[in-house]
Amino acid sequence: MIKELLLRNWQLKLLALFLALVLWIILIPEEKTFAEKNLTINLELVNIPPEVEVLEQPDTTLNLKIRARKRLINELKPENFTARLDMSRASIYQQEYLIDSTMIKAPAGVEIVSFSPVYVHVKLDRTKKLEMEVVPTIIGRVPEGYRLVKTEVNPAWVMVAGPESKIRPKDRVITSPIDVSTLTASTILEVDLILPRPELRLLTPYPRARVTLVIEKTAGASSSGSGSKQAARNARPEQSHF
Repeated sequence: MIKELLLRNWQLKLLALFLALVLWIILIPEEKTFAEKNLTINLELVNIPPEVEVLEQPDTTLNLKIRARKRLINELKPENFTARLDMSRASIYQQEYLIDSTMIKAPAGVEIVSFSPVYVHVKLDRTKKLEMEVVPTIIGRVPEGYRLVKTEVNPAWVMVAGPESKIRPKDRVITSPIDVSTLTASTILEVDLILPRPELRLLTPYPRARVTLVIEKTAGASSSGSGSKQAARNARPEQSHF
């Protein structure tokens, strides 16, 4: 009898079940349904010890798969998440660092289903400080009849820091180019300082230098001008004589 009850008008019963399912899907509040989404965020390296340097810029992107209510998930963006790797115990002898799920902070109501990679490659080096000479970069030649007598730079030396493997004993800090091809008098210029490699940095709050260029007339130009004047004086009496 039970079987007969189940099979009686089974087509209508199946249709009713289907319609109930459709209505449930349509009418169920969106806030009670969940969905998944993939995001790419950046892993931040924090608390790097002062005695070490990041030698090469590592790939710190993380691929996340998150789960949240449909109402919320479409509004989520990478900037809503933070991921920080504490480097306070980092060593120059270690290059692979484990990423733990506790390092990733997500908004309330968001579940991190998975993430990759689980390791990040960070190459470190010891920090080295070195005082480097500042060398002016002079381009062109002073006009004819003049000469560059002296060039002075202030400061003449600056303190530079960076990865130990990127600093050479013969390294120099140069200035931005100074064109002297139009200068006919002594000049003082403020110019930028340029480091020998991009991994280095200046330990000074003012990354500029003052360059003094002492320019004088050449002796030949002066005597030539005197000789011309004397010739003109000698020529005038002869003209008046005629």
